[in-house]
Amino acid sequence: MIVRHRSKLLGTDREVETPNWTSRRLLLARDGMGFSLHDTVIRAGTETVMEYRHHLEAVYCIEGEGEVQILPDGPVHPIRAGTVYALDGNERHALRAKRRMRMVCVFNPPVTGQEVHGDDGAYPPAKEPS
Repeated sequence: MIVRHRSKLLGTDREVETPNWTSRRLLLARDGMGFSLHDTVIRAGTETVMEYRHHLEAVYCIEGEGEVQILPDGPVHPIRAGTVYALDGNERHALRAKRRMRMVCVFNPPVTGQEVHGDDGAYPPAKEPS
């Protein structure tokens, strides 16, 4: 059994920070669950363009307000607490935070820990856990 509290991840290699977001990675590939689980804060007023070419992602908003848009000119969906969206087709998308947002994110295959978005908006392909 794995029992872990978010507060114990702060300042460790499981906390990844960028100008737009901070992700606390509760479960990673090395935990052997077959998916990774993240508690991510999106900063207010930011836009992040992403395209997970090598992963599927589900995102559940538990706090804040924003929107997600399929790019380049797809529909815009409002996001607020209680909203889930799933990128089941590796869609290129933009996440815009009107207010600070807190998201629970699940990735399959799981990430290894320190991934950030490349220039193409993707995380690199998953590596086998060591």
